[in-house]
Amino acid sequence: MEAIQSWVSKHKLVTIGGLWASGIGASLVAYSRTTSPIKPSLRLIHARLHAQALTLAVLSAAAAYQYHENRAAQPKPKAQSPAPSVAHLLERELLSPF
Repeated sequence: MEAIQSWVSKHKLVTIGGLWASGIGASLVAYSRTTSPIKPSLRLIHARLHAQALTLAVLSAAAAYQYHENRAAQPKPKAQSPAPSVAHLLERELLSPF
């Protein structure tokens, strides 16, 4: 599984293009098996729309995966002490001997 993830990470566009082509092929095969009288041009249009939807889903998943990778790689900021409030600064000013 790790090998597949590293290959997909390095070849994102090839993966998306391959999924698009397989989406068109699968949709054309599915429409060719139906007995409805659909013209071949309409079958091609439907296949393209299905492949486009698949491509958008894959691109969204790739963007979410990239966001997750980048977020996990960034170091988390250290907790800083909260900024002093105005009341705290005035109290310090009033109690200061100098």
